[in-house]
Amino acid sequence: MKLTDTKPDEHGLIRRIGGDAHFANRITAIGLTEGTEFQMVRNDRKMPVLVYLRETLIAINRKDAERIEVETV
Repeated sequence: MKLTDTKPDEHGLIRRIGGDAHFANRITAIGLTEGTEFQMVRNDRKMPVLVYLRETLIAINRKDAERIEVETV
């Protein structure tokens, strides 16, 4: 499932980061790496996705969030 498919308060793991090398480098630089646990905070349509991970709240634009594959726990 994609990161944009998760609901608020759901917990999960990042399984795969798609896209080109530039995207992968940029997204891993802010702490989103494969195997990282996360909690979805906010996932409203037409708004950035808010994710809590590594004791940090991160906003990810929806286009980028579509490239991130996750597994809910």
